[in-house]
Amino acid sequence: MNVYGTSQIRNVVLLGHGGAGKTTVAEAMALVAGVTKRMGKVTDGNTISDYDKEEIKRQFSISTSLIPLEYEGDNGPIKINLLDTPGFFDFVGEAEEAISAADAAIIVVNCKAGIEVGTEKAWEMCEKLNLPRLIFVTNMDDDHASYRELVLKLETRFGRKIAPFQLPIRENEKFVGFVNVVKMGGRRFTNLSDYEECPIPDYVEKNLGIAREALMEAVAETSEEYMERYFSGDEFTVEEIQQALRSHVIDGSIVPVMMGSGINCQGFKVLMQVIDRYFPSPDKFECVGVDVSTGERFTAKYNDDVSLSARVFKTIVDPFIGKYSLMKICTGTLKPDSVIYNVNKEAEEKIGKVYLLRGKEQIEVPELKAGDIGAVAKLTVTQTGDTIALRSAPIVYHKPVISKPYTYMAYKAVNKGDDDKVSSALAKLMEEDLTLKTVNDAENRQSLLYGIGDQQLDVVVSKLLNRYKVEITLEKPKFAFRETIKKKVKVQGKHKKQSGGHGQYGDVIMEFEPSGDLEKPYVFEEKVFGGSVPKNYFPAVEKGLQEAVQKGPLAGYPVVGVKATLLDGSYHPVDSSEMAFKMATHLAFKKGFMDAGPVLLEPIASLKVTVPDKYTGDVMGDLNRRRGRVLGMNSDHHGKQIIEADVPMSELFGYNTDLRSMTGGIGIYEYEFARYEQAPGDVQKKEVEARAAKDED
Repeated sequence: MNVYGTSQIRNVVLLGHGGAGKTTVAEAMALVAGVTKRMGKVTDGNTISDYDKEEIKRQFSISTSLIPLEYEGDNGPIKINLLDTPGFFDFVGEAEEAISAADAAIIVVNCKAGIEVGTEKAWEMCEKLNLPRLIFVTNMDDDHASYRELVLKLETRFGRKIAPFQLPIRENEKFVGFVNVVKMGGRRFTNLSDYEECPIPDYVEKNLGIAREALMEAVAETSEEYMERYFSGDEFTVEEIQQALRSHVIDGSIVPVMMGSGINCQGFKVLMQVIDRYFPSPDKFECVGVDVSTGERFTAKYNDDVSLSARVFKTIVDPFIGKYSLMKICTGTLKPDSVIYNVNKEAEEKIGKVYLLRGKEQIEVPELKAGDIGAVAKLTVTQTGDTIALRSAPIVYHKPVISKPYTYMAYKAVNKGDDDKVSSALAKLMEEDLTLKTVNDAENRQSLLYGIGDQQLDVVVSKLLNRYKVEITLEKPKFAFRETIKKKVKVQGKHKKQSGGHGQYGDVIMEFEPSGDLEKPYVFEEKVFGGSVPKNYFPAVEKGLQEAVQKGPLAGYPVVGVKATLLDGSYHPVDSSEMAFKMATHLAFKKGFMDAGPVLLEPIASLKVTVPDKYTGDVMGDLNRRRGRVLGMNSDHHGKQIIEADVPMSELFGYNTDLRSMTGGIGIYEYEFARYEQAPGDVQKKEVEARAAKDED
């Protein structure tokens, strides 16, 4: 593949709901660009972008893949770096990485399905980054698909930005062509995406007038001169219209709507033309970072005449093809066989060859210029989010903002000796996917695997087995309860043992009461008079207490909030020892704790749920069922409400799935541990019984 300059590059991300047809759009564009001779199908498992075994098996995208395409544009050849992202919400991290490297987006909408939750989420992501975008309506070959109805819904949902650049031409209920609203001409498909000019059918005239008027208004708003010409009834030339629309598309005030049939590969030649004409090249933007040497904000145009800097936005770790770091070159030129400096890790790395990745295919290139996207193999310390630059000009670019995982399960290796293999394989998967993380919960003796949702965790289990030949099982995690007391008691603990030679003798009288501080396990004091317990045994008593609070007598959970006072006791000049007093303290603690009104405390999370207004009633009702206390509700001023509540951690298990089904997938939530509170009687009873059953086993 040729080397392209910054102005010839278009970095475009494909976004949309799962199953809307993004991968099919990528296949059709690859066919039009001459990369393939025939279109692959998701159902046949032979598409360029869905090459992973898991994607072929499940028939949907799991990770982002890059498809560079060459296309002969109006002003010479251009290169389109197409980033095909997963549409399912569990793999949102992949879309977030891809969008951080893109300069424009195509939101794919299935005409029959209409606006889905994934469409809205894609729009929100673009709005957040102010990314130029167009909407490509696919599935136009379906007789029941109403383009006009969809455009009205798009206008209602997303406002006046929506501008149809095309209207469909149908004959005998078949999609045979389109009207180009910008050039006011009919186009009939001949072979696949090729087309010829044709008359505009009468039945299109009414809608064409409305669409054309909206476009002309947008053109008129570009300048005062155009506004005057528009009001005086002047016609704009096609070049003037295109130039004005381009500036509006780049600043995000116009979102073109286009159409096609992915299955029949219709409409993609025009899509490539629009990408060329209306989408920005990277040199229209600035890369923003921090100059490490001064600590000041750094901004630069994408320019290949200055020193090298690049941002790693994705890592691929494959057991067969190895590790690849996908990067977007921000300034300068990346060349093979050079030494680069990782600014985040403060380490130099040697790079060998420079590649373009097209799905799983690696294409070697002589260099990559600013604005382009490519890959380098086998970097040792470099990870996703790191910045590559020159040691003499250290710049750090912002890392992609990735969603935080809140869904988790406990996991364990099926085969006992596989623990190290599982850890190593999970580390590789976490390098690829930043929304995965593992936590070692020492208290409950369990390993936890966090992800965005259950489907993602299911894919992880499958990948571990198929890629790395290790098997794990997922199970409901144990929750970190605590134990404490409610009353004040005074007890004696006596440890006395005689077994030939020295015996063991320790005797303590202690008082136990609530300390009022649930942050600390215990507070220890001594009020011994007259040396009934010698001072040198006080540390042994505290040591015994320290050990006893680690596993409470009620259900084996750590103890908090206890004040223990040593009041009295007795000792034997020969048989007393530190061990004996430690054992006596253990006995006193166990008896005292069970007499002092022992209770279980459960962890409480502080939860925030963001949902559209219409779902607030359902969500609040569900939180009440989960023993949650709703604390308040605030508007985010974009038609959504943020509900704040305190909910027991154990009740949040499975919340992700339930929230999605309640809100059609659009609700999101986040939480953090807040404090411990006394658990209700039924919860305590269940935990204590479970503990007793476990002890019997």
